[in-house]
Amino acid sequence: MSQLQPLIQLQQTAEPLLNVQEMHFWLDKAVAWGQADSPDTQKDTCLHLSRMTDFLQQLLIHINNMSSTTVTMKRLPFLGQYLGRLCWNPYVTADVTSRRLLFQCLWGLYSEHPGNAVERKANHWIRKVLSQLATEEDDAAVQALMKHMGVPPKEYHLKVLRKMVAQLQKNIGKSCSSLGYINQGCSCDSILATSEACVPLVTCPEAAPLIGALLQQPVTCVRAALSEDFLNALSSAYSSQCLSLEEQAVVSLWYHNLSSLEEAVLSLLECVLTYTGSTPQNLDQLAQSLLPKACAQHCSIFLVVNDIFRSILKQAEGKGSVKYLIQTFTTCFLRELALLQHQTSVSFKALFPQSPQSLLVPLLTLPSEMPQEAWRPHLNWLSGSLQRLTEEGDGDSRSSTRGHHKVFEAWFLLVQCAHWVQVAVQLLVTSGPQDCSPLLWLLTFYHHPTNRGHHRALHVVHAKEAWDHLHSLFLVLARPLPVDRLQSLVTLLSTQPQQPSLSPLLILNLLVNFAVFSQQWLSGSTEILQTVVDWSGLVDEAACVLSSLELRLNEGSCSSSNANRIHLRIKALQNTLTHMHAASSPPTHTH
Repeated sequence: MSQLQPLIQLQQTAEPLLNVQEMHFWLDKAVAWGQADSPDTQKDTCLHLSRMTDFLQQLLIHINNMSSTTVTMKRLPFLGQYLGRLCWNPYVTADVTSRRLLFQCLWGLYSEHPGNAVERKANHWIRKVLSQLATEEDDAAVQALMKHMGVPPKEYHLKVLRKMVAQLQKNIGKSCSSLGYINQGCSCDSILATSEACVPLVTCPEAAPLIGALLQQPVTCVRAALSEDFLNALSSAYSSQCLSLEEQAVVSLWYHNLSSLEEAVLSLLECVLTYTGSTPQNLDQLAQSLLPKACAQHCSIFLVVNDIFRSILKQAEGKGSVKYLIQTFTTCFLRELALLQHQTSVSFKALFPQSPQSLLVPLLTLPSEMPQEAWRPHLNWLSGSLQRLTEEGDGDSRSSTRGHHKVFEAWFLLVQCAHWVQVAVQLLVTSGPQDCSPLLWLLTFYHHPTNRGHHRALHVVHAKEAWDHLHSLFLVLARPLPVDRLQSLVTLLSTQPQQPSLSPLLILNLLVNFAVFSQQWLSGSTEILQTVVDWSGLVDEAACVLSSLELRLNEGSCSSSNANRIHLRIKALQNTLTHMHAASSPPTHTH
């Protein structure tokens, strides 16, 4: 007769709370698993853990519905064997939900006032199971367990869990490259099995050393791969903040798991791009982000992040916040890469494989890395090189797609290295009409890269017109200021549907830089800036440009002789814009 015959009889005589076939299935599983020593049984246990938990919940309801332990044991004579086997399985007891249900089932079987030999024997067995599994100093906790609905002592959980983690960690101590003899077998098979066994443990803090060791295990051969279930479980737990990982373990998770990396990048993008304030100060969180450091450590991570930025930029070509984000991220990345220059030999060509190779070093070099007198010739060379490249791309009739791709990649690199665009705008303040053309072309290309309808030449003309207005306006020292020139600037800032309009951010960049770097009195500069942005309604946008300029200058792109004067002017202009923003905000009504 089958061991489950009494259970079948129970189904015939009692309310069918439990499915007979399910009970047959789970008892056979408990017998087959034993103490889960082999990789196959470990994997099988982990795969079935969720379903087994559901069954334990049903079993607990059934036990609680019985009138006494005697009735329960009569109808479920093999219940003790089933629960006992699960109590000895470390993969079951390591799971918080399964462990809680297990001990609640044991509590349900415990009789506070045993009335016969069956109940006394059951109580003795339950005490024995608990005392064997708990440490000696847990005796008091075991007694408390009997009085508090079967909640197991914390020390017991930790002991079981630590023992299992230590056992699993032994499996990954060596990779095949560290074996002493050529004929010795490859031990990397254990990496996959151990990672699979670790799936139910990903949210346990005690398993953090094991998880970290798995993630940072050198991939010495194809057999050392980590389980996808393990990586997905880690990614899910980490994104939902149910898992705390050390910094290097997070980097390794992104390296092994593409979806986890993509989620981290998109989360950062959402956090930054949904910011509704008037300044890019929120981009400071990029400096605290682990992503730039991860990109510096792993070329493959940087390539993925760069592809995401490339895609976002294509969809939001004219959005200033996207450009600010990409530029700030690249600056943080280059800083981290410089810190690792003695540990990595990855070339710029490998990091930027799609970018024009002749522009890589000139653009990726920071302004602070060369003398200021070299800035203008450097920018003239960059402008000329980009202009030739765009002319070739626009005129490539053999393959317009290839030509557009070359132009886009050149522009994408310029966006990443927009510090040179900002320097160009600064130099335009002190440029004469004869030497501002290359800088204006560079600025125009940055804001209008696609040349839709062949309007780039017209945009350059409008940019020169805006520069002429600003140049002459900031030379005026007398009062009142010429209203016609102020109105002309406002007209250029407004969108004109009948002709290709110039980007307002381009003109705002020029305006802010003139207000900061010109020799005009501070009061005059403030009046010009205040009047133009007030008439155009671009107060918040001007504050954003001014704050971005301040961030760049704080990184060392300002001569020491003028640093104090420049920063004082920036603070004064910021205060003016802040007051304008407050004045334009609707009043708060109190009731």
